Amino acid sequence: MSLAVAIQMDPIETININADSTFVLALEAQRRGHALYHYLPSALALKNGRVLASVRALEVRREAGNHATLGQPQMVDLATMDVVLMRQDPPFDMAYITATHLLEHIHPATLVVNDPVHVRNAPEKLLVTHFPKLMPPTLITADAQQVVEFRKEYKDIVLKPLFGNGGAGVFHVKPDDENLGSLLELFTQLYREPVIVQQYLPAVRDGDKRIILVDGQPAGAVNRVPQAGEARSNLHVGGRAMKADLTARDREICEAIGPTLRARGLVFVGIDVIGGFLTEINVTSPTGIQEINRFDDVHIEAQIWDAIELRRAASGSVPSA
Repeated sequence: MSLAVAIQMDPIETININADSTFVLALEAQRRGHALYHYLPSALALKNGRVLASVRALEVRREAGNHATLGQPQMVDLATMDVVLMRQDPPFDMAYITATHLLEHIHPATLVVNDPVHVRNAPEKLLVTHFPKLMPPTLITADAQQVVEFRKEYKDIVLKPLFGNGGAGVFHVKPDDENLGSLLELFTQLYREPVIVQQYLPAVRDGDKRIILVDGQPAGAVNRVPQAGEARSNLHVGGRAMKADLTARDREICEAIGPTLRARGLVFVGIDVIGGFLTEINVTSPTGIQEINRFDDVHIEAQIWDAIELRRAASGSVPSA
């Protein structure tokens, strides 16, 4: 089954081919004989009910500095594609949300992964709140006094922008830290949304585990250990990737959330677990495939494409002319 696959992502020319998850998804699709096309989110348009994009044919190879060849731009109706991979990086802002609204016009006749409606309805730090028994103590509020009271109750806290990503704007605020008021003033100036506050989990020093789920099933995990003196474990801010196994608690978490992910068409998801607590459910552009592949000698991208092809075949859809 050869598919026409459009990949909506940021510029492919600048990616790190040894870390980027979209790159290995493209490699696997190409290996299976699928035709690849690349376009930027800004290239999307809606004209008289048709979702258009200026796409370029794409070939990929694992050659540093020569990893992608792009053809000439051509305007296409995305309804003629079999699959669209929505893989641009956050922030989850109005531009991101608008893209989900446009792609909703073609899904599921053209299979969009992940389902744009449920990507829009499942911001990383909000979807997780539907599973409160799995989370650390958490507060979402725009009321500074509630944050102050939360710190009095839980002492060490972590303060984050509700729609942030990549560890940006994440602060560990200790009980004696005198900067909480200033931080809340700064957040108010930078963001219109409430903040999210959680009890600080000392176990983060041992790592923030990223678990990849494919169609609701755990496929593997990698531990991300923060540098000394750093509260954030994100790999692109210096966190160190280490081999990780799935514990009984990890599997319990996956079993609890898996049916919801599967029902919502969230095929490729990355969750974050610290000390046995679920902290985020990443559905926009999750990463971690290559790190897990290297540690576990697996090919998670193949599992993802198996799931995509099964969903595509089950839909029985034929692309529009």
